[in-house]
Amino acid sequence: MSSAVQTSRATGIKYQKLTCTIGAELFDVDLGDVARDEELFAELHSLLLEHKVLFLRDQDFSRADHVALAQRFGALEDHPVAGSDPDHPGLVRIYKDLDSPAEHYENAFHCDATWRQNPPMGCVLRCVEGPEVGGDTIWVDMAAAYAQLPDHVKDRIEGLRARHSIEASFGAAMPMEERHQLKARFPDAEHPVVRTHPETGEKVLFVNAFTTHFVNYHTPENVRFGSDYAPGAGELLNYLIRQAAIPEFQVRWRWSENSVAIWDNRSTQHYAVQDYWPAVRKMERAGIVGDRPF
Repeated sequence: MSSAVQTSRATGIKYQKLTCTIGAELFDVDLGDVARDEELFAELHSLLLEHKVLFLRDQDFSRADHVALAQRFGALEDHPVAGSDPDHPGLVRIYKDLDSPAEHYENAFHCDATWRQNPPMGCVLRCVEGPEVGGDTIWVDMAAAYAQLPDHVKDRIEGLRARHSIEASFGAAMPMEERHQLKARFPDAEHPVVRTHPETGEKVLFVNAFTTHFVNYHTPENVRFGSDYAPGAGELLNYLIRQAAIPEFQVRWRWSENSVAIWDNRSTQHYAVQDYWPAVRKMERAGIVGDRPF
């Protein structure tokens, strides 16, 4: 039995929770109107903080409206590898067809661009063209993932910091010189393993596929012998990264043409399922500049 459709108090937006943990689908909402209406946007923002990812269907808006909606949250960012639409800076076209190069960046649980010193606050993603079946995306509530960690693990990771790298992810498939140039442009970022959401105050487990290692694990409490650090620290990091794969923290969305997902990148991870070849999947994403994790 599905959850009941609810109505927001402020603007009457109708929505339905999709899981017990994360995700809500909105109904009878035109995101073009939201981009131009302060009250509607404020309600959308409130629902996003509560549910972490919002889904809508039948959103046949223009690229200009797509950009305008995302800019309500803040300035947009370009992507150094994917690039932007030439007429709409900050709107990244993620187009996959038979001529696309083979790559496997999206089909890993990740939080967008944590290799930046200031990772994105969130994203607005629209399906322009999708397969008849397949190509779903999974989102994960990383605040719930942290909350349900055993207490002794929470104690162990309190105060830990970790390195995040574009060189070790996007750069790994590049020739050495290009990889080094990419790292020179985007040096590895260091973030807390548990970040605090700047608007809700939630504690969020903040390690993902871009995370390479802890930077301050080597203390007398953690390390008696070298084997405590290597591979001991790596085993702990892998355990933390695997929390994103737990279904109880997830919601899975089946795309259709002109469906949209809006997510809070500060408290979620996602995984784009690449099971649809040789079908075509064309997505357009606007990523919003975020702040420094603390």
